[in-house]
Amino acid sequence: MSDEFKVEIVNPEKSFLSKEDATEVVVPAFEGEMGILKDHISIISFLKPGIITIQSKSGEEKFFAEDGIVEFKDNNLSILTSSIFNLKDADKNRIHELIKIAEEKTNNTEINDQMKYLIDQKIDVLKSIN
Repeated sequence: MSDEFKVEIVNPEKSFLSKEDATEVVVPAFEGEMGILKDHISIISFLKPGIITIQSKSGEEKFFAEDGIVEFKDNNLSILTSSIFNLKDADKNRIHELIKIAEEKTNNTEINDQMKYLIDQKIDVLKSIN
């Protein structure tokens, strides 16, 4: 019996990734890091800034996602996100720029606590990548 399931990541520009052979996916859900295996119960959750790790027959891939929604149903995992990039393609200058922009946003006195938490989370993750 196969332990594989389908993963699809979609962002506004395109279908970013589609894999039929995922064996485990870890996503940065608001509730905490969430591991998903074949036959996981159906879920819908929001993503916070963090690393999505996909284990498959072809190896491990890691992606940084800024936000999004994750849904798992009938052994199909769908991740909808506005911003994502593969860590193996990560450009240090781009990461520095994202950190700089996020740090500038934290200086805005008009942001609420939830937004500050998410920006701080994004900064922490981006710094760990760098």
